[in-house]
Amino acid sequence: MGRAVTAAQKDDPRRQPGAGPVTGPRVTVSFPAPGGEPAPSSLRVSKACLQNVFSVLLILIYLLLMAVAGFLVYQTITDFQEKLRHPVMSVSYKEVDRYDAPGIALYPGQARLLSCQHHYEVVPPLRDPARVDTVNCTTQRINYTDPFSNQTLKSALIVRGPREVKKRELVFLQFSLSGGGEDFSAIDYLLFSSYQSFLQSPDRGRFMQACESASSSWKFSGGFRTWVKMSLVETKEEDGRQAMEFRQETSVVNYVDQRPVAERGTQLFFVVFEWKDPFIQKVQDVSTACSVHMADSRPGGRCRPLATCQPALREADVSLGGGRQPGGTGGAPLGLSKPHWYS
Repeated sequence: MGRAVTAAQKDDPRRQPGAGPVTGPRVTVSFPAPGGEPAPSSLRVSKACLQNVFSVLLILIYLLLMAVAGFLVYQTITDFQEKLRHPVMSVSYKEVDRYDAPGIALYPGQARLLSCQHHYEVVPPLRDPARVDTVNCTTQRINYTDPFSNQTLKSALIVRGPREVKKRELVFLQFSLSGGGEDFSAIDYLLFSSYQSFLQSPDRGRFMQACESASSSWKFSGGFRTWVKMSLVETKEEDGRQAMEFRQETSVVNYVDQRPVAERGTQLFFVVFEWKDPFIQKVQDVSTACSVHMADSRPGGRCRPLATCQPALREADVSLGGGRQPGGTGGAPLGLSKPHWYS
């Protein structure tokens, strides 16, 4: 079927037979897709622009991470320097089967030694406390010049201390002092780590001067029974020297004097020395060793840790009185429960 031609189309010279090609402006008509609308040109973003935006964002994020990492490195180095100036003390414990017999230096003055005996666990009842009794301890008497005053001569009674800590060995001493005429009476004593070192010293007087200069002294009073429980602490001095220190716990019990009134003018002293437990306390300095790693400088590189810190021990190589335990240090943890011999 042919199409109907309107009168205007018939009069159009471009449609006459024999006319040349049709020239003139072309009109493009766009038809919307079925069920849709044409997209506006303002929403068209080029791919190159998106790449530039993402590159800028990545650079900003990288610079932020580098700033945070630099701050962390600075903080780590600052903390490390602070810890080096103020090291932390670490405490560990080493168990021993027996101790090297310590030396007990007593300064009785005018008091007289009545009895010195080794017992285990308990002290037997007193028979006649005012009379001279058995002296079965190893003792030495020595005179030496006071290290703090060259004009004073000191007299010391050196007693070999207990060794068998797990059997609860103890040393019990009695002294008496007649007519002192003083308001208060006491006997001084000090402790040093090895009685055998005292015996082997070529100059015992100088040995005691060194002990008195480096050790603390204590007292026990008349009219009481003083029970001393000893423990050892090993430390390392700032100049690298090793030091051994005695610590003690004391308990005092009143002596019920049942002597006749005429004899009570003589003051009686009672003291017991015993190891507290079989653990030697070791004190060490703890510092922090840090290693710093450079971060990957490439924009697309992976982020790696900038600094890692590991604890390091500056440990004193201490020679223990009871000998090193085979198979390691044998240190007891801080939360170790009390063994059956601990009291």
